[in-house]
Amino acid sequence: VQLQASGGGLVRAGDSLKLSCQASGITFRRYHMAWFRQAPGKEREFVVAVRGSSGNTYYADSVKGRFTFSRDNAKNTVYLQMDSLKPEDTAVYYCAAGERIIMSTIRTPGAYDYWGQGTLVTVSS
Repeated sequence: VQLQASGGGLVRAGDSLKLSCQASGITFRRYHMAWFRQAPGKEREFVVAVRGSSGNTYYADSVKGRFTFSRDNAKNTVYLQMDSLKPEDTAVYYCAAGERIIMSTIRTPGAYDYWGQGTLVTVSS
């Protein structure tokens, strides 16, 4: 199983970035997919998740209205469109996949089975 994340970079506050995460080795449509992030010295933080069965999407309050999660089952890929970026969005962003996740744990890193390598997003003020 491999999750390959890409798209990070250095941008200015107010700019946009689009992250991608391509999965291989799993039956993609059966998996719940998510993005987490981890800033230096901080714990890994939930950003957004989408349930594989329903397509329902859940966002952290800190990114709601600015970030948009999407998935393309034909390409085994999920995307994170990040608009109106802020310096506090600076972090390494990780995609994650989990097959059996109950709703109460969808925001919990430990609920996910597989992780990508992370892609660094740096937002300057």
